[in-house]
Amino acid sequence: MAHASHQRFLGVSMLLFAASVAVTFVWCASMSAMGGMPMPGGWTMSMTWMRMPGQRWPGAAVSFLGMWVVMMVAMMLPALLPVLRRYRESVDTTTGTLDRLTALIGAGYFVVWTALGAAVYPVGSALAAQAMQHPGLSRAVPMAIGSIVLIAGALQFTRWKARRLACCRNAPGHEGALPTDAGGAWRLGLRLGLQCCACCANLMVILLLAGVMDLAAMAAVTAAITLERVAPAGQRAARAIGLVAVTAGVLLIARATALM
Repeated sequence: MAHASHQRFLGVSMLLFAASVAVTFVWCASMSAMGGMPMPGGWTMSMTWMRMPGQRWPGAAVSFLGMWVVMMVAMMLPALLPVLRRYRESVDTTTGTLDRLTALIGAGYFVVWTALGAAVYPVGSALAAQAMQHPGLSRAVPMAIGSIVLIAGALQFTRWKARRLACCRNAPGHEGALPTDAGGAWRLGLRLGLQCCACCANLMVILLLAGVMDLAAMAAVTAAITLERVAPAGQRAARAIGLVAVTAGVLLIARATALM
């Protein structure tokens, strides 16, 4: 029975992951076909932050949030699955109850990521509008991006990152008894989501700067997040990722300087 439950859990997870990846690919292809807006300073603004002709702000926000949720499932599910598996192995309850509790944890986790997307869109749209209205600000964007990527990479070497990563790698179980009721499972999912957002904040900033619907950037950040979570030497992986990000930041700054 336990083996069948585990197989069903993996099967549903794989189907969810495959569907989210497929939809993300379609959306990314659609965004890529529309291109972007060339901006003063030699960079291109993604259509992600701009409204389509005739589209109202609420509609644009809902469209972005839909893309964001699907993208987060595709990106974060590989890192979440080991956590859910450990939970299922540690809780003694009936199969049906365990499936419902697992679903509640996953729902709580992705609700947190959804809330983050709801906060990200108005900020990104406001910054995009300012860049379009002020050419001087637009010209400063490449240097700002390089500097932020450099800082985001440097954070990979800090104690702050090490503590956040340790929480994510050890969850669940290091905080005491695991919940076996619906309310506890929901709260655990929310807590895991908040921990994950804090741990991934610097890497997600890099994705937002590189292009939230850029497939290459998305794949790179997904690989980085998953690697530092599941690799046997997670701290080493985090530092290696930080080195790559710092190098990219330096190169971006050098390029921005050359274009000035």
